[in-house]
Amino acid sequence: MLALLVLATVALASAHHGGEHFEGEKVFRIKVEDENHINIIRELASTTQIDFWKPDSVTQIKPHSTVDFHVKAEDIVTVENVLEQNELQYKVLISNLRNVVEAQFDSRVRATGHSYEKYNNWETVGKAGQNKPAIFMDCGFHAREWISPAFCQWFVREAVRTYGREIQVTELLNKLDFYVLPVLNIDGYIYTWTKSRFWRKTRSTHAGSSCIGTDPNRNFDAGWCEIGASRNPCDETYCGPAAESEKETKALADFIRNNLSSIKAYLTIHSYSQMMIYPYSYAYKLGENNAELNALAKATVKELASLHGTKYTYGPGATTIYPAAGGSDDWAYDQGIRYSFTFELRDTGRYGFLLPESQIRATCEETLLAIKYVASYVLKHLY
Repeated sequence: MLALLVLATVALASAHHGGEHFEGEKVFRIKVEDENHINIIRELASTTQIDFWKPDSVTQIKPHSTVDFHVKAEDIVTVENVLEQNELQYKVLISNLRNVVEAQFDSRVRATGHSYEKYNNWETVGKAGQNKPAIFMDCGFHAREWISPAFCQWFVREAVRTYGREIQVTELLNKLDFYVLPVLNIDGYIYTWTKSRFWRKTRSTHAGSSCIGTDPNRNFDAGWCEIGASRNPCDETYCGPAAESEKETKALADFIRNNLSSIKAYLTIHSYSQMMIYPYSYAYKLGENNAELNALAKATVKELASLHGTKYTYGPGATTIYPAAGGSDDWAYDQGIRYSFTFELRDTGRYGFLLPESQIRATCEETLLAIKYVASYVLKHLY
């Protein structure tokens, strides 16, 4: 029996961004060598409007790393002067953001409504749509990561399309329940289509502050707000006034708690970086079955690379990408879900959050291979 429950439904229309034009704006990649470089970037961020892409905020920058950030046209001369005067090595990943924003919609697939090879707005997405062990998968935490919900839609389509035709998919769907949440942060996702393309947080309001939203992946009760998160409502990594303060995170946590006895794996889909990470991110510590998680991640990224040659790195979150408290993957793991993974999809920064539509199919095909590999492993290692 087909066992696929779509918990929220996802999906293109022409892109409108509330007057945003992005003309002349740039995305920089900075090579950070030491604490002095970090202090320079921190000072720069305090005096100019910098939109951090990777890592999520200035507080997460580490020595011997790279930093990607988006700068408005009026601040570019200032930023370049500071970088050059302080001899920080940098390159321009995107020289004119407007061109890349417009080029993101490069799919040649003709469709007036929903298409699995295009990015779909919420209006289009919202119309698409037991006792067995289960796998829970969610997408669309951070609003600007459009490739994430695109994959969840693809996954649902392929599961339905190949059930009864492909032996592996049929077995998995007969023996496992799949709970799929294509867009967690619906209000934020809508906002990226209507007002601000690079909006990240939820759209909640906070008493005593004019700043909007909470980072939903800093809002779970897993080392909440201890590291890699901010208590300032105006910051991109704001952890919220309390754990599970957001309606979105509370609903997800409640659902998992209510189905905890059956959920054997938790998979959350993000972008970008080409990584597969597992607990922990809220502390520099390893999970009880770390060796197993590491081996499974290693085998999974090898399977993913077998299709298009896309290389992923893998490891515990804190050391592989950066420390971040309040994440859903760590929370799910601490609830007793032994197989908890975050996938950071394509790419490694060439397009960042603006992955062209022409890469949706390949991204989804390879990620689907990875998900099937994990699901097959879980089915053979039930607990």
